[in-house]
Amino acid sequence: MGNEKILVPEAHLASVMVDAFIAAVDAGVDLIPVVSDSTSTAKIGPFMKRFPERLVNVGIAEQSLVGVAAGLGLSGKVAVTCNAAPFLISRANEQVKVDVCYNRSNVKMFGLNAGASYGPLASTHHSIDDISVMRGFGHVQIFAPADGEECRQIVEHALAYDGPVYIRLDGKALPALHGADYTFVPGQVDILVKGHDVTLVALGSVVHEAVDAATQLAQQGISAQVINLSSIRPLNRDALLEALRTTSGVISVEEHNVNGGVGSVVAEVIAEAGLGVPLVRLGVPDGEYAAAGGRAPTRAKHHIDAAGITAAAVALQR
Repeated sequence: MGNEKILVPEAHLASVMVDAFIAAVDAGVDLIPVVSDSTSTAKIGPFMKRFPERLVNVGIAEQSLVGVAAGLGLSGKVAVTCNAAPFLISRANEQVKVDVCYNRSNVKMFGLNAGASYGPLASTHHSIDDISVMRGFGHVQIFAPADGEECRQIVEHALAYDGPVYIRLDGKALPALHGADYTFVPGQVDILVKGHDVTLVALGSVVHEAVDAATQLAQQGISAQVINLSSIRPLNRDALLEALRTTSGVISVEEHNVNGGVGSVVAEVIAEAGLGVPLVRLGVPDGEYAAAGGRAPTRAKHHIDAAGITAAAVALQR
């Protein structure tokens, strides 16, 4: 958008999203956010104050949310949907598939409070299948930023891109992983930590768990490479394959079902290249829901916290 690049030390990603919306309108983008009584979830208040005439609130009607956004996108607007990921993905599934993706409508869909962000509200509010669902649709780019700076740049890319985009956002404030010199490139493989024994490939907020695990592993003499796979589609698979070749084992980590997300992407790349390295997929197990409870115990139960990742990496080295 032509704004000076500013490092976001710790940020709630929805707030970063809203700030990017305001900057885009100030820069001349004809942007219309659509919400489904989700103004609090979207932290859209600052945008509403600046541009009250631009916000569309359809009420608790997710199918209408997506349908309205699709119409706006097809009429020349840059439409953005802002609501909780589980309700966007599940309740408006057909509208996302047909109205937006099939018709290549210029809609940017933000899945807010993804993963197990809602904690004790449990399975009705946990979004552990959104990446797998969106990967099944055509014509849509898919991203999952891990910190504020990456989020800002991904949102800017999405608003400038002509076509459907899905962006998975965590519901908690996240510390910075990238400096002001970071530049997001769609499809890139973002190597945060270099290592030669094991590769940790993580998605979204659990990238922080992987980075912490790499520190713990280093204390045990195990060198871990950490890859932040924030660009699911597009993805430079050749670059990912080359990164995976550098270590003798791979662990995927995601607050998502082990099927259809990062674990599946990594497994596909390994299998299709005939790369002979073992893969451990950490996430919500096949056929299960995420545990209900606080974020920390939920991650511990599913072994996607730093301790669980560390244990898996140690076991893989034996």
